Amino acid sequence: MSVQAARAPTPQPPILLREIVGSVAVLTLNRPAARNSLSEAMIGQLHASLNAIAEDKHIRAAVIAANGPAFSAGHDIKELTARRTDPDRGRAYFAQIMTACSAMMQAVVHLPKPVVAAVQGIATAAGCQLVASCDLAIASHEAKFATPGVDIGLFCSTPMVALSRNVPRKQAMEMLLTGEPVTAERARDIGLVNRVVPAGTELGAAIELAQQVALKSAYTIKLGKEAFYRQAEMSLADAYRYAAEVMTENMMARDAEEGIGAFIERRTPTWRDE
Repeated sequence: MSVQAARAPTPQPPILLREIVGSVAVLTLNRPAARNSLSEAMIGQLHASLNAIAEDKHIRAAVIAANGPAFSAGHDIKELTARRTDPDRGRAYFAQIMTACSAMMQAVVHLPKPVVAAVQGIATAAGCQLVASCDLAIASHEAKFATPGVDIGLFCSTPMVALSRNVPRKQAMEMLLTGEPVTAERARDIGLVNRVVPAGTELGAAIELAQQVALKSAYTIKLGKEAFYRQAEMSLADAYRYAAEVMTENMMARDAEEGIGAFIERRTPTWRDE
């Protein structure tokens, strides 16, 4: 056997990097050569990591970032196209991937901790959807956002769900119908991202923002985040009814009693996250 034949295959780098910075978990998409496309494996690892973060009491916030020039180009089109040779032309696999991706996006929204996107480059289709699914987003001034599926005959219907819940209808429709990218500044103006920062500083700014929220009561953040998304789907009267119930429950919590007492006594509150 030759030396070359005996040589072990080169190990592939992980497609999702995980790092803990204080009480903040940083998840970094690590498929730069594939523009961080959301392959089946990437979707699965992101979802599993979000579930782990939900259960870890030491983690109080999360940041989703990416390596390379692109934040994420959306679904892995090559992976999807390869299933055209299936007996059903890929229908079952396409349904499986879209369902899995939708579940992962909802896991971001349902995570009882804030999630901040750090966007360094272009975020298109499901990549744009991922940014829109996060609670907060920091973008480099070099970042761009688009839902360009219409250009290849594939309307961005699932990205539309998150996009239309973040930006005004006319702006969402323009992005969906034209496929044209919008600048980071435009994305901020229409509400897709919170802040635009100089290139190279977006990850630090996202971690700093996550750490700022992490200083609050985890119980209060969990209650408030869940209430925010639930009331947004209700009528005005139902939303007020539900919010009043949440406020009442919140007032009975130990952290609310501690926080109000600390405010009155002009001291720093000590949270117990309950």
